[in-house]
Amino acid sequence: MIRHLFMRIGNFIAVLVAATLWFVLSLSFALGQSSENTTSKHGAWSIICDVPAGASAEQCALMQNVVAEDRPEVGLSVVVLKTADNKARILRVLAPLGVILPNGLGLNIDGKDLGRAYFVRCMADGCYAEVILKDDLLKTMQTGQSATFIIFASPEEGIGIPVDLDGFKSGYAKLP
Repeated sequence: MIRHLFMRIGNFIAVLVAATLWFVLSLSFALGQSSENTTSKHGAWSIICDVPAGASAEQCALMQNVVAEDRPEVGLSVVVLKTADNKARILRVLAPLGVILPNGLGLNIDGKDLGRAYFVRCMADGCYAEVILKDDLLKTMQTGQSATFIIFASPEEGIGIPVDLDGFKSGYAKLP
């Protein structure tokens, strides 16, 4: 019984360490898209590779930084990651502080409302929303022309931020 309990605790710690690693990785990508870490450009998207603190190997992500057309002080970092075991893909978006959290992050691709992702945490640099990038959403992003991510500055005011999908398909195909 005690051995079973320690095995469960060990599994929990392993999951917690993996989640922390991915969070640190995405934070480093979201904070520092620099040309020295850019391995390739694909239309509006870049593949960024870096070795996160505490990691032994380089990790890569497909990324685009965007700004609202009518509100240049409002921007997003959109990041797509593959987990180290290649069993999952994550779409993670860094939004600015001050967004209304319960409203989540809306997504519209080529005029079609695809729903909302909920914010999972806020840090000093902004708030993170993330979803597992399932096959249907991945295909929609690969074949779509443009996406609009919607954040809320107030319960009534959504701010649509355009994300160009040009290069997403080729960039995703090159993502290690």
